[in-house]
Amino acid sequence: MRHIPYIVAATLALGACTGQDLYSPMGVRPTMGLPVTANDTPYSQCLTTLAKNSAKNMPVFAIGEIADKTGQIDRSNNGAVLTQGVTEMMMSAFYKTRRVALVERFDLRIPLAEAKMVQQKLAVKPSQTARPVRASNFVVMGALTELNFNIVSEGARVSVTGIGGGGRTVIINVGLDVRVVNSQSFDVNYVSSLQKQIFGYEVEANVFRFFGSRLVEFDAGRIQNEPLQLGVRSVVEMAVYQIMTDYLGLPSSAQCKLERPTFAAEALLTPKGEDND
Repeated sequence: MRHIPYIVAATLALGACTGQDLYSPMGVRPTMGLPVTANDTPYSQCLTTLAKNSAKNMPVFAIGEIADKTGQIDRSNNGAVLTQGVTEMMMSAFYKTRRVALVERFDLRIPLAEAKMVQQKLAVKPSQTARPVRASNFVVMGALTELNFNIVSEGARVSVTGIGGGGRTVIINVGLDVRVVNSQSFDVNYVSSLQKQIFGYEVEANVFRFFGSRLVEFDAGRIQNEPLQLGVRSVVEMAVYQIMTDYLGLPSSAQCKLERPTFAAEALLTPKGEDND
């Protein structure tokens, strides 16, 4: 209690100071965080290797809306659980291949407004002759269709005389369905349906001790989760890789092959010892 007057006096003295008294005239040095990096996934290298293939008359792709149709809402933050920028992720993934020409069809508000301003002579045309708008060969559309929480969660915890620890893991998954539509015939020429499981774990340690009449508690732990939106970007990039290799015929590499688990097929197998009748 005898320290309280000193604390109050120090607080009042600090409150009486102005910014010029507390800080340098040059201002304060802001905290510098981690550097900006490329936003890559493990599958980005699969896309960039496609650029090594020679290409002539590259196909023209337009990216339509890749919507979030999972219907999942984060009530605590009053927002969607999954990113609403999957269309932009798809555009970035195609651009990484350097083997398609991209034309804008997703948001034409500014280009159309610009063309209208030129027609109304509100904007000056460039000196070069205006080129016609290029038609697309293919349109890519689709949706995020799955977000399954808690596919598996497991863990254990033990405590002995106030000292304990534990850990747990959790796995969820996201699913994506996209299709390639021929711009001239409107035929659906290719469909890709992918999912990715996302892993997270938590480790904790606790110490509880009584010192006299006081309980002292110490907690330590670590939580590390694969970013959910990184999982979304991963399935998007794998879908683009499939379109470029399976559909357009560019050579694929063994390290970028699509894993095909047999869980679903095994579920239909007749258990051993059971008749087929």
